[in-house]
Amino acid sequence: MLSQQIKRPSLHEELVERLRSLVVEDGLKPGEKVPEKELCETFGVSRTPLREALKVLASEGFVVLQANRGARVAQITREELENTFPVIAVLEQLVGEIACERLDTEELAWIEQRHAAMVAAFRARDRKAYFQANQDIHQALLRGTRNDILEGHHKLLAARVRRARFMANLSDERWTQAIEEHETMMERLRARDAQGLGAVMKQHMMNKHAAHMAALDRSEQAPEET
Repeated sequence: MLSQQIKRPSLHEELVERLRSLVVEDGLKPGEKVPEKELCETFGVSRTPLREALKVLASEGFVVLQANRGARVAQITREELENTFPVIAVLEQLVGEIACERLDTEELAWIEQRHAAMVAAFRARDRKAYFQANQDIHQALLRGTRNDILEGHHKLLAARVRRARFMANLSDERWTQAIEEHETMMERLRARDAQGLGAVMKQHMMNKHAAHMAALDRSEQAPEET
């Protein structure tokens, strides 16, 4: 859990972001009761700003507020995945199309470096390094759009989608497929093929959706422990 106390000037925004990160990165697990007292001590805040931040997360679908019983982390549901992935896939397509035209040479070189690091992590089977490089690439493309409205909507949905990553480990088959898709993305980006990059990024997200749905199917079919 996070340990650094929060500075007052951006208290509300910072608190919302840190709580959101705890949910997204599995620091707070689906169905778990939000430990308000512990979080207040961790962040060095009172109950009032914490609860205001939880209201924001509830409006975003990350937590569920319960009358006189605090809040619980929202469960990842089939409906959430079915509704969210197609929308963010279209946003990914738009990101690819716009970024391909607006990225400068320096930004493209940095993405090349992170792509090389991601491939190296894949070959070393280092999942943590792989996911970090992967996220860096997608964030660089998003920033490269120079579009604050697109970036804001994308970040919110991307946070919801990232929660699904923790339902199950990335299978070797999907991991190999994802690397191949990223190789194709880089080819389109180097060629400044905006339509081509957008199409690949959209398909990349829908393939990820299919993998998560398959993982959800497996978890639902697994026998319960006795």
